[in-house]
This record gives sequence, C-alpha cells and structure tokens, in this order.
Amino acid sequence: MNPILTLNNIETMYGRIYALRGASLEVEEGRITAVLGANGAGKSTVLRTIMGLIEDQPEKGTIRFGDRSLNGMDTEDIARLGIAYVPEGREVFRELTVVENLTMGAYARGDRQGISADLDRMFQHFPRLDERRNQWAGTLSGGEQQMLAIGRALMSRPRLLMLDEPSLGLSPLLVREIFDIIRAINAAGTTILLVEQNARMALSVAHRALVMETGRFVLAGTAEELAADQDVREFYLGVRSEVSVKGYQRYKRKKRWR
Repeated sequence: MNPILTLNNIETMYGRIYALRGASLEVEEGRITAVLGANGAGKSTVLRTIMGLIEDQPEKGTIRFGDRSLNGMDTEDIARLGIAYVPEGREVFRELTVVENLTMGAYARGDRQGISADLDRMFQHFPRLDERRNQWAGTLSGGEQQMLAIGRALMSRPRLLMLDEPSLGLSPLLVREIFDIIRAINAAGTTILLVEQNARMALSVAHRALVMETGRFVLAGTAEELAADQDVREFYLGVRSEVSVKGYQRYKRKKRWR
C-alpha cells in the first residue's frame, strides 16, 4: 500500500535543542498509524512540524504528502491540500456555538449544499453535539469539546486527520467513546495519524504503530506486533515482568524497524 504521508530524516529544533532527530515515518492511506511515547518524546512536535507550525522548520529532511513537498509551505496551504489537525487541548472556539465551530472547519469550502450535508453527517456521528448545537462551545464538557474539535476538522473533508492526545483528561468511559468514533471515521475512509499516550487504546484501533523516544522513532511494526512485544507491554501497557530493570536497559538499546 502506498504511503499518503512520508517523513524522511526530519530534524526539528526549539532554539538550540533538538526536538526531532532523524525522524522518519510513513502513513499508509486508509489506515490508522499511531505514535506512542512518553511526555517530551517529541510526538506532538511531529504533528506540528508536518503542519508547518514551527517557524523555519524542519532544519533537515523532507516531508511529502502524496506527490507534494510540504517543506516551507504555509500552514493554511497545507490544510488546503487535505490535512486536518486536532491539537492537544482541543482549542475549540469557546465563544462560538457548536454549529458555528463546525462551520468554521469548512471555511475554505464554497459548496453550501455540501457543507449543510456534512453538518448533518457530523450530528449523526456525534449525537451529543446535535443536542447542543446552539450551545456555546466553552460550556461543553471535555469529552464534548473533543468531539467538537474532531467534527470541526472533518468538516474540511480531509484526506488525512491528525489527532494529538484525543484521550487527554477524559474519563475511561469517554475515552472508549472517542476511540470508537476514531475507528468509525477511519472505516468511512479517512486516513488517521494518531499521537497518544494511552498505548493500550491506541493499539486497539491502529493498524501500524511506532514508539518514539527523545526525538527518534525506536520501534515500529503492526499494532499486533507492538502489543505483543515484551518491552512495549512492560513499559507502555503496564504488564510488568520479573526483569524490569534489565528489560528497560535492553529496550533502550533496541533499534528495530519492521
């Protein structure tokens, strides 16, 4: 299967500090690719670099979306190519209603009938938002705001949807609901790049996954392979073994790509 998005040897810096060091990644069209890792590993920086949100970045390497290079491209132009980004923290427009937030997601479109049809589709995807369509976004619960942020991104009809920590701050019940929605969106044909600390849930929906540490991808494979990997089970899924210390040292030395 051909990749829709390719990062090759990307280096991104914040000041003099490397946030990404030779990061390479392929996202296959029609699939869910998950990026796992601890806080500070560089996961969010991957998405921000793709979207052109870090000034004059990347320092090195190439980013391609289909047959187009994204290097040096403005964020708005990247979005117009068909990439939608839901940042960590949702960032809904708090003083706009649910309907107004969703409509903002289609700002670059001129097809009024299509936008109206997609609004109806969003309310079918997210029945809870339908009940609150005229409510201020700032008064919604955390889970409802996450649904709204995802729905707003989908209003642009993206080829690729990038989600940054969609489970952050949500109850276990809402986390399961959000991941059911992610699975349904992908089943409807949208490719997804998912950054997530909740490795168990991410691996339950992903087709392929990568583990990131200190700006590098150190492990990659199918979701099933990573879920069965002893080190991933121990350090990301919480399944402890009798050799925790030795296993961690082995994991830190490992560079396995599949």
